[in-house]
Amino acid sequence: MCGIVGYVGPDEALPIILEGLRRLEYRGYDSAGVALIDGTLSVMKRAGKLGELEHALEQTAPPTGTVGIGHTRWATHGEPNDRNAHPHVDCSGRIAVIHNGIIENFHELRTFLDKRGHTLVSDTDTECIAHLIEEQEGGLADRVRTTVRRLEGAYAIVVCSLDDPDAIVGVKVSSPLVVGLGDGEQILASDIPAILGRTTSVIPVEEGTVVEIRREGVVFTDFDGRALHPQPITVDWDVARAQKGGYDDFMRKEIDEQPAAIRDTLVGRMSARGLLALDELHMDADLLRDVSKVFVVACGTAFHSGLVAKYAIEHWTRVPVEIDIASEFRYRDPVLGPDTLTLAVSQSGETIDTLEAARHAARQGSHVLAVTNTVGSSLAREAAGVLYTHAGPEIGVAATKTFSTQMVALHLVALYLAQVRGSMYPAEVAEVMERMHELPEQVERALALDVQTQELARAYADVDDVLFIGRHTGYPAALEGALKLKEISYIHAEGYPAGELKHGPIALVEQGVPVVAVATECHVYPKMLSNIQEVRARGASVIAVASEGDTEIERYAEHVLFVPRTPELLAPVVVTPPLQLLAYHIAKLRGCDVDQPRNLAKSVTVE
Repeated sequence: MCGIVGYVGPDEALPIILEGLRRLEYRGYDSAGVALIDGTLSVMKRAGKLGELEHALEQTAPPTGTVGIGHTRWATHGEPNDRNAHPHVDCSGRIAVIHNGIIENFHELRTFLDKRGHTLVSDTDTECIAHLIEEQEGGLADRVRTTVRRLEGAYAIVVCSLDDPDAIVGVKVSSPLVVGLGDGEQILASDIPAILGRTTSVIPVEEGTVVEIRREGVVFTDFDGRALHPQPITVDWDVARAQKGGYDDFMRKEIDEQPAAIRDTLVGRMSARGLLALDELHMDADLLRDVSKVFVVACGTAFHSGLVAKYAIEHWTRVPVEIDIASEFRYRDPVLGPDTLTLAVSQSGETIDTLEAARHAARQGSHVLAVTNTVGSSLAREAAGVLYTHAGPEIGVAATKTFSTQMVALHLVALYLAQVRGSMYPAEVAEVMERMHELPEQVERALALDVQTQELARAYADVDDVLFIGRHTGYPAALEGALKLKEISYIHAEGYPAGELKHGPIALVEQGVPVVAVATECHVYPKMLSNIQEVRARGASVIAVASEGDTEIERYAEHVLFVPRTPELLAPVVVTPPLQLLAYHIAKLRGCDVDQPRNLAKSVTVE
């Protein structure tokens, strides 16, 4: 999850590295550090957010040089403190290493290094890498290649050394790494935002690749030193889209960007013949016609979008769908084969649990379709087909616009399956698409509930527990509402199928406990009203999200947020924005950092 930046070029490296780290701090903010080469190897690192490092640099003569590396950490091995912050150096102080991921054979390697007389001063797995490189002979890239053959785990590594002061070497094994190609300068980074502003020409580093960057160019090899020749891509969004643009924080900006993101995800999806056309997919229609089961694998918010997809796919295609938390998928030994389609959903396309689930499905013969926001990501490159969500950069750790666009993209997949399988007539597909094209305007109207959600936030900011309930597609919306509240405000919140309350969770309901009920127009609406009455009878304070024109709901709820009427399979797209706003305003009132919640990172690249 950590953020990595490396720079080689004509300019002073430190400002470029710090700017890159600012754009990557969403990946981890337990500590930060830099290492620069200018005749000597200078290292500065501090626990805490990037501001702590910047403050320390202001108090002393900052390191100089046109070659350097930087890191912002999400802690795995060792508590967040100065000693465990990256970069880590070898015994000689000539090699510096930064690392994202986990080295699984860390204890074995540390024992080996102890016996060889090395002195390790941190609790991290990363420090072992620097000392292992110290053990090797040859040029820096050769030493790194020899070292990584001994490592087990999922990682991205970036190394600089006084022994080769004009170069930086990076390695990708599961964790993301990209190269930015500039004019006489090259940049290595964990994610594209760190590169924007210097270049829009990017090469995503392939799995099992060692990359060596110098001012004059870039060399890619495999672990055995064989040359590789990946092609660059051009990033189609600029640095302004990765900045706050006048907002106090990224999360609020990204909540408000949802209508535009949904429009971008829907644009160009209909052919001149009036048929749904998913040109990005690159999956044969005959293959999709032969699918007898669909699996959805995802984590966190993406898992909730997958639940929405399950309802749509089964209703529109009559094909059974299984949905799994990606981290559990391959360990339960699912029954996969050539007649199955696996939808792997990940905003970053680098979520290690989802990547491994997709790889397992592919090994079992299943056809893997990636739904991701990141062009050139590992998931996009490894899947048989891909559908991009076109949400643009999302910097806030808590997913907002990527959730909306994931749901829309998965609805497109469901409709396309129904079209190629003949389970819906073209006119029926076109009618649903017409309703989907209404979603951006409907989400704009839902966002107009901002004042009401602020008032609710003031009423409930000090509670300890909140329950979210829903039925049918209201259930995944409830799950997502609870996740948003807990991850940014630190209030204990849980989402449940409303009918499940009486099987245990209703024991949590007592006088004054807030219950957020997703009660939009749907075929189980009467049952939802019954569930609301059950919690009210036990003293709950009910906040309902209901459809405009509902004249009955106010009899059952203390507060109602009315959203535009939407077909029930599409309703979560419209329900979610006010729940995001409610969580946002509560978190702000509690003084929480909504962009960088504690203990979290944007892209989860360790198991």
